[in-house]
Amino acid sequence: SGGGSAKLARARLGLAILPLRGKVMNTESASASKVLENKELSDVVTALGCGFGKNLDLAKLRYGKVIILADADSDGNHIATLLLTFIYRHLPQLISRGRVYLAQPPLYRIDIGKETFWALDELQRERILDRSASNGSRGKAEITRFKGLGEMMPKVLWDTTLNPATRRLLRVDVNDQLVTDRVMNELMGRDPSARFRFIKQRADQVQELDV
Repeated sequence: SGGGSAKLARARLGLAILPLRGKVMNTESASASKVLENKELSDVVTALGCGFGKNLDLAKLRYGKVIILADADSDGNHIATLLLTFIYRHLPQLISRGRVYLAQPPLYRIDIGKETFWALDELQRERILDRSASNGSRGKAEITRFKGLGEMMPKVLWDTTLNPATRRLLRVDVNDQLVTDRVMNELMGRDPSARFRFIKQRADQVQELDV
C-alpha cells in the first residue's frame, strides 16, 4: 500500500521502487522452482537482474543497495523477515557483500509545540516524551501512529526514510554462519516445535510483545 507514496517520494535518478502487493512466500525450505511460482519474489529476481540460487551473478546486479522498506509495525516486520529469508537462502552473496539494508520508517509522529519528532517504536516515543517533559516543555504532545507507509505523505516519507542525506539504514550482516543457519531454520522452518522451543527459551528476554 505504500508503493504509491514511495514512488512519489523517491529521487528518480537515484532510487527505484518495486512495490510488492501480494503475499511473499516463506522460502526457508522452498526450491528454486517454487520461488519463481511466487509472483512477488519472481518480480524481485527480475528487478535485481542478477539471477538467484546457483545462477546468481553479482556482476549483473543493477543496484548498489537493496533496501527492504516495510511498514514499521509487526506486520511490516513479518514481511521484512520473509524477504530476508529469501535473500539469505537464495541470494546470500548480497548479504556477504554488504548490499542488503533495512529502511527505518517511523511508527510515530510527535508534535510538541512547533517541533516535530519521529519515533521508530514505542520505546523511542516514550524517550522523546520524557526528554520533552524534563526540558520543561509546556506544549501538549500530539501523537500520530502510522498504520502503514501508505498513510504517510510523500514528502514525509522522503524526509524521514528515503532521503540519502537523512535516512537511517541498517545493513544486514551475518556474524556467525552456523548460528544464523540454526536460528533461521528454527524460526522459519517447517517444524513448529522448534519455534515453540526458541520462544519459550527466550521468553524472559522479551522487551516488547505484539499479540
